[in-house]
Amino acid sequence: MTSHGTKRKHSNEPSGSSTKRPDNSSQELGTDLIMKQTKDVIKKIKQNIAVQDSTDLKTYIIDQISNMDMMNKSNTNRKKVTIGIFGRSGEGKSSLLNAVLGERYLLPSGSSGACTAITTQVEGNLSDSDYTAEIEFISEQEWDSQLRDLLLDLSDKTEDKNDDMTKIAIEKITALYGANAYKKTLEELKKDAKSAKIAELLLMKKKEISNANSSNFAKEISKFIQHSRSNPGNWYWPIVKSVSIKIPNPLLEHIVFVDIPGTGDCNKTRDSLWKSKLGECSMVWIISAINRGTTDEDPWEILKHCVCYMTQAGECKSINFIFTKTDDIDPEEYIRNEWPSEEEKPDKYLKTACIRKRNICSKETVRESFENSKLKKKMALNIFTVSTRAFFDKTLCLEHSDTEIPKLQDVLKNLNNSINKDLARDYVNEAKGILSLIKSVQSETGNVVQTGVHNKLEQNLCKALEKLGWQFDMLCCVLEKCLSDGVEESERLCLTSACSIISPNLPHGKGGFHKILKALCKNDGYHWSNAWGIDLDLNMVLAQHMHKNIEEEFDSIFPVHYKTGKSVQEQIEKFSIIQSDCEHPRASMFYHIDNFIKREEIKLKMELKRQVIERKKEIYLSITNTIKDAMVPSYASKRSLTIYRLSD
Repeated sequence: MTSHGTKRKHSNEPSGSSTKRPDNSSQELGTDLIMKQTKDVIKKIKQNIAVQDSTDLKTYIIDQISNMDMMNKSNTNRKKVTIGIFGRSGEGKSSLLNAVLGERYLLPSGSSGACTAITTQVEGNLSDSDYTAEIEFISEQEWDSQLRDLLLDLSDKTEDKNDDMTKIAIEKITALYGANAYKKTLEELKKDAKSAKIAELLLMKKKEISNANSSNFAKEISKFIQHSRSNPGNWYWPIVKSVSIKIPNPLLEHIVFVDIPGTGDCNKTRDSLWKSKLGECSMVWIISAINRGTTDEDPWEILKHCVCYMTQAGECKSINFIFTKTDDIDPEEYIRNEWPSEEEKPDKYLKTACIRKRNICSKETVRESFENSKLKKKMALNIFTVSTRAFFDKTLCLEHSDTEIPKLQDVLKNLNNSINKDLARDYVNEAKGILSLIKSVQSETGNVVQTGVHNKLEQNLCKALEKLGWQFDMLCCVLEKCLSDGVEESERLCLTSACSIISPNLPHGKGGFHKILKALCKNDGYHWSNAWGIDLDLNMVLAQHMHKNIEEEFDSIFPVHYKTGKSVQEQIEKFSIIQSDCEHPRASMFYHIDNFIKREEIKLKMELKRQVIERKKEIYLSITNTIKDAMVPSYASKRSLTIYRLSD
């Protein structure tokens, strides 16, 4: 995907032609046909083997076929593609997702503040036509502790008072209990009539909502993911941990969308949750309104502070930078202030021409910024300029293709088709392995030959494992050396590192030293600062020198999407106990045994590579987590001291 718009002979004049989009029907037909033919073969094998005498081999083959049936029915062996969505409130995240899924009013929009800190997940319901939601609540103990902390923040009249936390406290209490409820005491809130419903939901732990009608479903879930300042009370997002929504839509066959909260709540549970969800993302969508997107630093700041969770502690391969609200433009003002002086100004279809011109310029600006950033080495970039309003409203001045919603829909279709092809390939490989195994035992060979083959393969296995172990030991030594250097640097510079976010000498207007320290201690070292517009993570700051020292080698050993020559994945790929490439006669036992083993190796390598991705996340995060565990007693001590002083 290039960053340029669709070319036309007359760019200023809307035409009836539409941009040609990929035809996926032939790909789907080919995959379906291959699967059908393979299933027919497996069905015949099951019928033939059913009449055979019971042996260990028969049991093994039946088990393998059962596993194939399960793989075909549930696709449990294939993890879905997770797409993370970033963007400030008001940038059009919900509207964009609604448009891509063809559901204009499914997800509510317009929420802001701490409410946007809820991690919301949207995936496909492929079992029936209902819209469903599973809402998970925080525990009773956590809410009781939170409520006390919120009231404590409100009662803080000292100079160290944190305005961000006071605002969040008012938002949460008002959302649940109604206007002016934040002025009440703990006892008064517990006696409030709304407390009974809150307690009921907390006891439920999870609430399920199901409705065949999308409009009714949207109304039902709004109480748990939306906030209304004009009608406070009975909005339950403060006690919601996460929301998982399933909708009947084929675009979500193998895809999960996760709304990644980047601002708002200072909550340990939600903080941990969104970071873990970000680590699952294969792709992220950065949403920014076009009227401030090219100069707005927020998207790049989000990426800067989250990139380690996406790459070293994640599996993200690409970014889609999506400009929204492209139809929001004043043509006369744009021509006066932005239109290049050397270019001829349009004399008709003024608004359409300005939208297209701004779209192209915006894409070029973001592309240049990306080319000059470190992110270029880690991820691929695609850029889109979308108008959800014009997508639904055909009377506006944009063609359907100009809204670029169809392009994003094609991204999802192509992902689904790619995964279906992979699933078909895996299924066919399993079938070929079973056929090779059956043919190998049908060959007339004596026990002496079979024993010789077994011994040879066992020797090859020992040699291959020894070589692989030596290679992994070398990689481990490299990482240990880098980490040791990082530890020494961290010990030497720990005070300087901490003072970079906790210092009496912070710039005026950015929040005081004691305010930030108190906020960090309250949340075990993490705090979102509205004043700074970034997240402050003391544990991550203390770990930065260790991360910096291992980064280059870590990226080479555990790359996300490219070959380095020494990665763990590449070493696994080279591993094989079939040492010789010499061809055996197709009818011989050796030919069929080699084929069977190669199929089994492919299957095991795929599983090992998945495990490597998960283990490398744990390895990278273990540095910060170890520091956090060591710091928790100090954070708790500071919190206790604060409570004591306020109660005094």
